[in-house]
Amino acid sequence: MKVLAINGSARKDGNTAILIKTAFKELEAEGIETEMIQLAGKKTHGCMACYKCFDSKDRQCVIGDDINAAIAKMDEADGIILASPTYFADVTSELKALIDRAGFVSMANGRMFQRKVGAAVVAVRRAGAIHAFDTINHFFFIQEMIVPGSTYWNIGIGREAGAVESDEEGLRTMTNLGKNMAWLMNKIEEKRD
Repeated sequence: MKVLAINGSARKDGNTAILIKTAFKELEAEGIETEMIQLAGKKTHGCMACYKCFDSKDRQCVIGDDINAAIAKMDEADGIILASPTYFADVTSELKALIDRAGFVSMANGRMFQRKVGAAVVAVRRAGAIHAFDTINHFFFIQEMIVPGSTYWNIGIGREAGAVESDEEGLRTMTNLGKNMAWLMNKIEEKRD
């Protein structure tokens, strides 16, 4: 089994990546393969609502290759973590572009992400994280994905790079998220056998 995380932060290896890696430790301890794609430095274009993905049905967005590799890896993964810092009480524009375009491609191709396990991870300085958390979870719910919980919302607090490492509760939440995600994925895998 494999979990793919997509880090929507403009800062490579910053607080959002630290939170993802904390959850990854628990997944890896259960023998689940992990991979992180970081959108930092990549130019992403928002959805044009052209609906060409409904015509082509080739599991890709016609806009171009900026996120098609990520969509393909999402399709192959058993679990997906979408992660973002909080920008003006929401996810980054890069992650939103991925959500919109991957969402349309999935629906055009028979709901590619249906029944995969999905988890939101959000880094925040002070406030607005719940809206970002909701944005990601709305994607999971409309894609008919299965979302595990944790002991709190999947949020870590910190502004400067590395500051989330001082948020003990946030790190505990990511650890529990990783454990719960692994447990759920293992139960789903048992049911398939």
